[in-house]
Amino acid sequence: MSPSMLNVGLDPALVDDAPSSRAAFPEIDAEAVRAGMAAGRARLEELGLSVDVCLLDYGRTAEAVFRTALTAKDYDIVLIGAGVRLDPELTPLLEVLVNTTHELAPGAKLCFNVSPTTAVEAVQRWWPEHKPLV
Repeated sequence: MSPSMLNVGLDPALVDDAPSSRAAFPEIDAEAVRAGMAAGRARLEELGLSVDVCLLDYGRTAEAVFRTALTAKDYDIVLIGAGVRLDPELTPLLEVLVNTTHELAPGAKLCFNVSPTTAVEAVQRWWPEHKPLV
């Protein structure tokens, strides 16, 4: 069975409309997020990981959606996206995600990307056997 990963972050459809996201990441738009997530997922799957994506709103339903995703299967890795982690307005949501992961998936490694294009590097820091051979 391949190791499993849950990539959790803001729904890209919301990125362009949220003032705090636009202020925190003025150079990132919804299309850049979608493209980065798709490329990261494809590469992680090439490395042998099973990747699921959990897209959240800015808090209204985020915890319930995340809880549902975490209870659907056992994850080896949970990646929390930079859009949640690096936007100061979303600190309460980040706390919910970290604490819910600790509660429902205590064996999962947490990792954090710094942009939509750095998911692979984030996962490889905590899943070193999936580093590419040089």
